[in-house]
Amino acid sequence: MSPGELQDYLHAHIPLSKAMQVAVLALHEDSVVLSAPLAPNINHRETVFGGSASAIAILAAWSLLHTRLQRAGVSSRLVIQRNSMDYELPITGEFTASSHIAQPQAWPSFLRMLDRKGRARIAVAAVLAQGGRTVGRLEGEFVALGATAT
Repeated sequence: MSPGELQDYLHAHIPLSKAMQVAVLALHEDSVVLSAPLAPNINHRETVFGGSASAIAILAAWSLLHTRLQRAGVSSRLVIQRNSMDYELPITGEFTASSHIAQPQAWPSFLRMLDRKGRARIAVAAVLAQGGRTVGRLEGEFVALGATAT
């Protein structure tokens, strides 16, 4: 899957991503980087609305798992179970969300559990940045359900 294909998928299947003008900047084995402008995500203080910041961080984390499962040939329903978000600085313009698996060594166990039990959990983190500065952090736990080989 290319960054453009992922962006098209997100806009078609998660309409909020299109409304927020989310763009896929990079798609790597161990990271997905999304960006979003201020205008469709603005609040009354002329900074990014906290819900938008959180949504884009979750979307980056979900996208990483979605693409990794796809590369592994596994089709499943992928949902977030819980998350925590830290807002470190106001976001005053375009920003990015870069995701990574919190403990990369957990990936093989995650796939084995998904194959054996049809359900598995894994922690994913995302860092929000603007102008080279970290402005927020997400820690989320995602659950994959009903794995089938593709």
